[in-house]
Amino acid sequence: MSRPRILLTAPPRTGKTTVVRRLADLLRAAHVPICGFLTDEVRERGRRAGFTVADFAGHQAVMAHLSWVTGPRVGRYGVNVPAFERIALPAMQQALTTRGAVTLIDEIGPMELLSPAFMPRCVALFEAGVPIVATVHQRTHASLKAQIDADLITVTPQNRDELPESLSRLFAG
Repeated sequence: MSRPRILLTAPPRTGKTTVVRRLADLLRAAHVPICGFLTDEVRERGRRAGFTVADFAGHQAVMAHLSWVTGPRVGRYGVNVPAFERIALPAMQQALTTRGAVTLIDEIGPMELLSPAFMPRCVALFEAGVPIVATVHQRTHASLKAQIDADLITVTPQNRDELPESLSRLFAG
């Protein structure tokens, strides 16, 4: 059986995370184990104020916030690299030992790449041949494609609603 490796890219706010979240729901419904993590917005007073990272076992942490003034920054956000690593790295490691699991990584982008351990872990997963779907920041995908072998799919308003279903069929058989 072929083990699909897919990178999803798109401009911000196009629906990459929504595609991965719906795919996770469909895979769970098909009793396919999933590993990895999702990132999501923290909203305060109707505005984006930061980002969380959560694994599929329910562990979650705030990884970036507008109000943080110490540590590395990406744009307007202070980034808590240890909080990101505490959730994401074990979730990715689990993908190497969970039989039949599909790995979902949302996302490979500037905040996540502040972790020195993150990209080597991503490359290891792709090289191990585990079935994987990863979202990738639009500015990151060109350099990433040089490091890993994966199919690149651009999420658009025209395909984002049907992508979770088609990807689910690909991974769940």
